[in-house]
Amino acid sequence: MFILNANDKAPLYRQLYNQIREQVLSGKLPAHAKLPSVRDLATELETSRNTVEGAYQELFAEGYIYSRQRSGYFVSAIDQPVAPVSRLTAARKPHRPSASEPIFRFDFHPARLDPAGFPLAQWRSCLLETLRESPAELSHYGGFQGDGELRCNIQRYLERSRGVMCDPERIFVCAGLQQSLDLVAHLLREGHSTLAVENPGYHLSRAVFQNNGFEVVPVEVGPGGMDLEALRASRSGIAYVTPSHQMPLGQVMPIANRLNLIEWAQSGGNVIIEDDYDSELRYHGKPIPSLQGLRPDADIIYLGTFSKVFSPALRLSYMVLPNSLLAGFHALYRDYFPTVSLLEQKAMARFMAEGHWDRHIRRMRIVYQKKHDTMLKAIEQHFGARATVIGAGAGLHMVLELRESSRGESAIISEAAACGTYLFPFSATCAGGAPDTTRLMLGFGGMTAADIGEGIRLLAEVCLNVEEKCPREQGQK
Repeated sequence: MFILNANDKAPLYRQLYNQIREQVLSGKLPAHAKLPSVRDLATELETSRNTVEGAYQELFAEGYIYSRQRSGYFVSAIDQPVAPVSRLTAARKPHRPSASEPIFRFDFHPARLDPAGFPLAQWRSCLLETLRESPAELSHYGGFQGDGELRCNIQRYLERSRGVMCDPERIFVCAGLQQSLDLVAHLLREGHSTLAVENPGYHLSRAVFQNNGFEVVPVEVGPGGMDLEALRASRSGIAYVTPSHQMPLGQVMPIANRLNLIEWAQSGGNVIIEDDYDSELRYHGKPIPSLQGLRPDADIIYLGTFSKVFSPALRLSYMVLPNSLLAGFHALYRDYFPTVSLLEQKAMARFMAEGHWDRHIRRMRIVYQKKHDTMLKAIEQHFGARATVIGAGAGLHMVLELRESSRGESAIISEAAACGTYLFPFSATCAGGAPDTTRLMLGFGGMTAADIGEGIRLLAEVCLNVEEKCPREQGQK
């Protein structure tokens, strides 16, 4: 017996399909049993023939029933041990969404952006205009190298703002830094096996190259950036550096060291990977020119991203390859499909062409500079001479080195979390674990000015072992 419910949200034909399917799977309708004719079942259920025919056709298409010419529909023989579990007989477990990350009132993560900073109106306009003007182009994949107009706009932007000298054929659009590094690792591992990274330095680059079979050699970072003598002694063929704003300590590599690093690459057939991850956010003086711009013909792979100023959710980045690697790159990846949405590439090309990108950078530089200055004042007020700030003046974070604290990083992070405060561990940037002195990474991009001041006050209580500490609560919104 089948029952149709007119008040059910499911279509009538779907209700009938589900009931017959369950009876076939449970064995209530045995193999080769004849089903009622379309006319008879429609009459019995007081519904239209189309409803019954629709259910039978879907069951037939999925193999639950079969037909015999002029004889009607019959139940298929289904191997019960491998048959799908019946939806009606299967134990229904309550749906529980996966646990989400805790939400902290004070989030000092170094890569958070201002929640109100995204240019929603301009981006929506660019997306809609792209849909209106380029619907035909959205019917194909696009080229692996990236949208041509976007690459031309990136080339013009890099030349005027970063001094990068290249043509659009050397630019490749990628889905974030992680993918860029993975592509580069595959490209370089035939001729190289060892990679030198800054220590402390960005943990993602170490992980990507280790996962690609490279020996990763940490090279200490000093006031002038990566120690070049230690780099030469490491016998590495590749150096991954962040010369314009060292991650995480914030130093700028002096021009003399930059030229020496380039000479290291050119004299020994080595490769430099220059990660220019947040070059737009410099609050005092002019932006530091890129390594690539100093010697455009050197083997320097330049990496840039839209994540640090625009949005990390779009997964949109780019890299500039030296001429010497172009042929090998095309040979390796010519059959690949693009990994970045063509719609978003074209929308970004329009966004840049209409001047929104430059205006957005100028606006966000002002926003983040105010937050940067607010954090410096709060640190001075609550820590005073008991801590030293490292790497101020650029980017979305600074490092706080504690002078008078008997507490280690893990204890501070744990107690801060209990007070509703998130800290990204500085030790994650160190290849050899936590340094001798306690250092904390303090990001300010995603916080309001008021929260920065209050968060630093609470953090000072935790770090300096003040008696009246914050209440033991999760601090979740």
